[in-house]
Amino acid sequence: MLVARYLIDGAVHVGRVEGDEFVRLDGYPWLGGRETGARDRRAMARLLAPVAPGKIVCVGLNYRSHIAESASVAPGAAPREEPMLFLKPPSAVIASGEAIRLPPGVTRMDPEAEMAVVIGRRARRVAAADALAHVAGVTAFDDVSARNYQKTDGQWARAKGFDTFAPLGPWIAVGLDPRGLRVECRVNGAVRQRGDTADLLFDVPWLVSFVSSIMTLEPGDVLATGTPAGVAPVVPGDRVEVEVEGVGVLENPVEAGP
Repeated sequence: MLVARYLIDGAVHVGRVEGDEFVRLDGYPWLGGRETGARDRRAMARLLAPVAPGKIVCVGLNYRSHIAESASVAPGAAPREEPMLFLKPPSAVIASGEAIRLPPGVTRMDPEAEMAVVIGRRARRVAAADALAHVAGVTAFDDVSARNYQKTDGQWARAKGFDTFAPLGPWIAVGLDPRGLRVECRVNGAVRQRGDTADLLFDVPWLVSFVSSIMTLEPGDVLATGTPAGVAPVVPGDRVEVEVEGVGVLENPVEAGP
């Protein structure tokens, strides 16, 4: 089931994707939402990010291939015994179709294609064996990064935290197994990144268990699992597509401006 969040007639709704319509729900299905009987034409709706997360937890250097190309911004990068975590602010979230904006002062801006999972049940110190029961589904995520600030700042809050630097969507594939999914980034139709979540150094059950031992994960929180090799800059006028197998394509144009 693909579940979207959208705006129509000034109201925000959640709906199941069915052809060219949204079948309206009275809430997210993992929170007990049911069909209301109403249907909305997708062409008449404005697509929103599929959730409004309380927090976005990201994992750095989780593909071995990406570690090798990251030495310039993470000197000494090597496979880790524990994941490298960082947070992106909810204010950075945009939906599919909205513009990624190149901020003043950023001299290199890279998209990073990622599979993300959306938390469906509160998770605190859960075992890896039980972790997937706390996951509502899978979506696509773009961890947009200002490489010049990532290299110079010593920590990544500014480099990763600009407004529009967290495209999310287009919707959530509810119940999709996050293991063994193809992840791809295309810029202007040309493939930049291609990976498979089977190659994650730390898989989703392990990550949910690890992160929930540090901070409580609440329904609607997003856990982004890292990006494969192939990152390269984009400029205004480019169009970025992030595709996750079983989910769909997250599409965002790149524009100049704060």
